[in-house]
Amino acid sequence: MSTTCLLRGASVCAVFSLTLAVSGCGPAATEAPALPPLVKTVALSPVQAPVSGLSGTVRARVESPLAFQVGGRIAMRRVDAGQGVSAGQVLFELDKRDLDAHLQAAQADAAAAEAALALAEAELKRGEQLQQSQFISSQALERAQLARREALTRRDAAAARLRQSANTQGYGSLRAPAAGVLMEVSAQAGQVVAPGQTVAVLAQQGEREIEVFFPDNTTPAAAGRAWLPQGPVPLRLREAAASVDPLGRTRRARYTIQAPAGTLLLGALVRTEFQHAAAGTPAAMGWTVPIGALDERGQGPRIWLVQGSVAQPRAVKVIALDAEQARIAVDLPANSRIVALGTHLLQDGMAVRELAP
Repeated sequence: MSTTCLLRGASVCAVFSLTLAVSGCGPAATEAPALPPLVKTVALSPVQAPVSGLSGTVRARVESPLAFQVGGRIAMRRVDAGQGVSAGQVLFELDKRDLDAHLQAAQADAAAAEAALALAEAELKRGEQLQQSQFISSQALERAQLARREALTRRDAAAARLRQSANTQGYGSLRAPAAGVLMEVSAQAGQVVAPGQTVAVLAQQGEREIEVFFPDNTTPAAAGRAWLPQGPVPLRLREAAASVDPLGRTRRARYTIQAPAGTLLLGALVRTEFQHAAAGTPAAMGWTVPIGALDERGQGPRIWLVQGSVAQPRAVKVIALDAEQARIAVDLPANSRIVALGTHLLQDGMAVRELAP
């Protein structure tokens, strides 16, 4: 029995020893060199020109304030705001009793002037006959000629006043100068208006525009886009105010719509975007990098430039920061590859692998 136990013990020891030997040799046989860490990189991009989003108002290309050319009391209002009108349609009528009286007076003056001219011509003809027979002097004939000339001038003046009175009577009816839509109608029947006082505003048919008010320190952009119901459409600057409005401290600009605008409601608000030109070279303007690309472990802010497969730090000057990006100044060419995330783990000259986008 003792011999058998000894043989079994020797076998167990041999198996245990072999297991230890295999376990000790395993890690040494499978060990491999460590790979460089993966890093996410981005290209250094210049600062983009600022983009401003403003509200614009749909307006007609031609908006005509309408007013009477003569004063008086409005006898009839035939239209309302928002109503479409055709060219020549009567919108308002004045009380024409005074206008009729002025016309009658002008007609009477014209008739009197004609009679006076006829009398002067008859006197001149009689004077010429008498002067030929030397019954009157040459001075008397000259007076007859001057009287005829004066009567002719008075006749011409009376005829001009008659034409003016006839035109004035026509001004008693205010007509639409073109087809369009009445945006505003401010006058009422019975109201007394002065010549030139606006009683309505007509938005003529045709081209529509977008009116935008820019802050006083912003120059209206030459182009932009508006978000209409059918999608974004391009805009082109047609005119801009030469001065700033003293009350709102804004500058008005009108933009033409460079695409079929469909049916736009006058006065509707639309969203607009304008990209303003930025002056200077990219190096002077700065570069835009993700906020995670900044490393503050050194004597100042820096970024990590990836050249080949090696990360190298570059000191930068931070110009501006926001929640996602930083604007920096650094002497590097455009599209340089920099580490965008995990810069706190890098060391100078450390080998890295760029993460495939």
